[in-house]
Amino acid sequence: MQAAAKVSEVGRPVEGSSAQAGKYLIFSLFGEEFGAEVLKIKEIMGLQKITSVPNTASCVKGVINLRGQVIPVLDLRIKFNLPPVEYTQRTCIVVVDTQFSGKSALMGAIVDGVAEVLTLTPEDIVDTPDFGSGADSPYLLGMAKVKGKVKILVDIQQVLSSSDAIELERVIATQPN
Repeated sequence: MQAAAKVSEVGRPVEGSSAQAGKYLIFSLFGEEFGAEVLKIKEIMGLQKITSVPNTASCVKGVINLRGQVIPVLDLRIKFNLPPVEYTQRTCIVVVDTQFSGKSALMGAIVDGVAEVLTLTPEDIVDTPDFGSGADSPYLLGMAKVKGKVKILVDIQQVLSSSDAIELERVIATQPN
């Protein structure tokens, strides 16, 4: 399953929500569907050998060699405190172009599977509900209502630019190429 995801537009911000109308890559984790802006996705690739890096957070699975570039890989199930599962043929790595200290960097996110690319209109997106003071989810952009189902829209760059990912990026930067 190799497909490059390239899209030329993401629309305007939706009233009362951080999410924007536009195209979203829909992926699954633990039976739930999530969406990330397609413009932030570099590519989707099948699962491959991941080299473990010692002394990193549990969600950091390690690094992969992507056409000569070493990139960190995180398991979004673990990052989102979902139970881990055995990887399947549908499990894939979504490669995201992130920003660290003003620099562009590629990072991989392991997801259970990729479903589709959806074009969402402002009417499809609602604000994230208030989950109370104990819930820390700054990466949630909003909720999309599509065909009677809810898809959770996330800021994939914010998810991957967490302290865990930044720590791993520093480890990689100190390694000789």
